Amino acid sequence: MHADDSAREPAEHARFAAHLVELERVTDADEGALVGGVLADPDPVMARAAVVRHLDRRAAELLPAPLWEEWAEAMARVVTGHPFLVRRLQEWSLFRAVAIGLPWHRDDLIAASDWLQLKAAAGTNPEALQVLAESGRTKRIRNAARTGLGRRGRG
Repeated sequence: MHADDSAREPAEHARFAAHLVELERVTDADEGALVGGVLADPDPVMARAAVVRHLDRRAAELLPAPLWEEWAEAMARVVTGHPFLVRRLQEWSLFRAVAIGLPWHRDDLIAASDWLQLKAAAGTNPEALQVLAESGRTKRIRNAARTGLGRRGRG
């Protein structure tokens, strides 16, 4: 990288990078306010991209934790009005249910995005693998689920 590269970097790229750093460092107490602040950025596409990265990171960290419900509810309040982010949180909740053995519905998994179906197909829940092997949205998802079922059969 040359010294003058940052001067040519578009402002939204610099803000995106700054948002990611802030989101990485935010305390639990300040997380909702910061996420709301990022979503108020003048570039809504960039702001949602930064927030979805944050949601993905935090959801993965909190997946097995008892704090999950409180965190997910707080984030749901903040992302209201942003359909993609609302759906991402809902899908993380479904993935959590599949991953840790909470109740979930077959139809919800079948209706889920490719992102979630691929994530679940890489998991170990035999019921989810069977559903996705039979009814996954794409050939890639169905094959990944079948591979997962095969691993379980050998395990």
